[in-house]
Amino acid sequence: MFKPIHGGGPMWMIRKKFPAIALTASALLSGCATITPVSGNFPKIAPEQAQSGRDDGKIVRWGGKLIETQPEEHQTCFTVLGEPLRHNGQPKSEKGEAHTGRFLACTPGFYDPMVYSSGRNITFVGRVVGVVHHKIGQFNYLYSKLEAGAVYLWPLRPIKPPVQEQFYMGVGFGNYPGWWYGPGWGFWPYW
Repeated sequence: MFKPIHGGGPMWMIRKKFPAIALTASALLSGCATITPVSGNFPKIAPEQAQSGRDDGKIVRWGGKLIETQPEEHQTCFTVLGEPLRHNGQPKSEKGEAHTGRFLACTPGFYDPMVYSSGRNITFVGRVVGVVHHKIGQFNYLYSKLEAGAVYLWPLRPIKPPVQEQFYMGVGFGNYPGWWYGPGWGFWPYW
């Protein structure tokens, strides 16, 4: 009778290769996690809370819907309607979500207002540096101000193409109950 050299037959190969398979799988799965410049753990301080001035100097992560991008001589300031953030820093833009207050985030350099346009989701990491008074219509609003070190404009979600209908014509023959006999036409969904 023939006895395997490695003593264990096919199970030996599985046991021997399992650590390599597990290591490869974990490396591939860790590559699926999205790492952005705004990833990490930050204190849960909302823009409305920072209006009191008690949180000045703290490093926070704020984000939301971009209202306006205002380039200045040496910096660009963003006016944002704050929204709660997901674990990765992406704003939650679902209907019915509570807003966390408006804030102003300024960062050195030029950011094009056509790219950083109104309605886009954006997230910042930076230091709280006080408050600024701005008007919304005739109302004087108190904005928390952020000196941003990291700016992340979230990509637009892809738009799904609409279902197209394609005209077809054919001849059908059959003897199955419910089948239609003879030439005809109709519409068929086409993706």
